[in-house]
Amino acid sequence: MSGNDYVKYVTEEFVRYMNLTKEEKHNRKRQKIKQPKRNKWFGMLPFAMKMLFNRHK
Repeated sequence: MSGNDYVKYVTEEFVRYMNLTKEEKHNRKRQKIKQPKRNKWFGMLPFAMKMLFNRHK
């Protein structure tokens, strides 16, 4: 992607977001899937360790 294409894409997304109503923005935020705090802070390491320990049981 060239610089101009990227700027065009970001501008289009920004304009599309600004055209949403307040209720649509609220619904959009509520629909986002929230990831567990341990994944946010430590990545996939806790998941990998959980799989490793469960394999030995």
